[in-house]
Amino acid sequence: MSELVTGDAVVLGLRPARLPSRALALAIDLVVVWIVFILVSIGLAIATVTLDEAASAAIAVATFLLVLVGGPIAVETLSHGRSLGKLACGLRVVRDDGGPIRFRHALVRGAMGVVEILMTLGVFACIASLVSARGRRLGDVFAGTLVVRERVSAGRGTAVPPPPPWLVGRFAGLDLSAVPDELWLAIRQYLTRMQQLDAEVGLSMAERLAGELVVRTGVPVPPGVPAAAYLAGVVNERQARDARRVFPAAPADHIGEAVGVGSAPVGAAGAVGSVAPGTTVSSVVSVSPVAPAVPAAPVQPGVSVAEGPGGRKPGTGFAPPA
Repeated sequence: MSELVTGDAVVLGLRPARLPSRALALAIDLVVVWIVFILVSIGLAIATVTLDEAASAAIAVATFLLVLVGGPIAVETLSHGRSLGKLACGLRVVRDDGGPIRFRHALVRGAMGVVEILMTLGVFACIASLVSARGRRLGDVFAGTLVVRERVSAGRGTAVPPPPPWLVGRFAGLDLSAVPDELWLAIRQYLTRMQQLDAEVGLSMAERLAGELVVRTGVPVPPGVPAAAYLAGVVNERQARDARRVFPAAPADHIGEAVGVGSAPVGAAGAVGSVAPGTTVSSVVSVSPVAPAVPAAPVQPGVSVAEGPGGRKPGTGFAPPA
């Protein structure tokens, strides 16, 4: 596992892609690109049959540059490092600091790819990837990028800590549709590693992520709520909405028990079913004299029920505001 250090001195554990998976992804990309190149070349040859040899040669060179060089650069730029082959193999190109790549990174990788992949049939790329400790080819070295594995086994995942019970369900009205996946990933990485960070670094990261989340949602952080607790509460709300989409036919109270959703108006964003507005979803597990009620749906990883049998609340690592 590669340890990348961000600008906030946070170590991110990423799994660099090795030669076999990268070679398979590259083979898929080359097959697709060459098919497109051949089809475009045939179409242009038919359309320019009346032109002279010089014009035909110029069109052929332009087609080569646009399809075989410009195509992969455009795809990696627009998809933030995910080509068709990398998407199929669960790979992604990221910067050395773990962030998404931009046009300049894709341009350098594409320009070097002409030399080390197209002109040498991938020999230089294979040698560089075998020699590099992180499996990087020359294009990655010059561009400052790294190809990592996005899909890992479920057993390697780290659970996100649950929010404080007094924050569960408080963000049911937030509009989370504008929050990008990159920001969710950064928040999740912070929450799973916040206990390992220096106190000042962790506080600055939480405030920065909370500020970005406020910009996306348009709702400020509630007064007296710490930034880390705010992030945990919003992530819990997102998981609650995902659970409602997965179990749409389950009763509303059981869904609330399964994901730890607090009492929130069903008419708000992410409501369940067709229950009339104003109805609430309870997060407290009912306790009978014989045995505690059992949730109908399985508990999502990293999300806890707000209150367990016997009235005891699980520890979350967050303290309520004074």
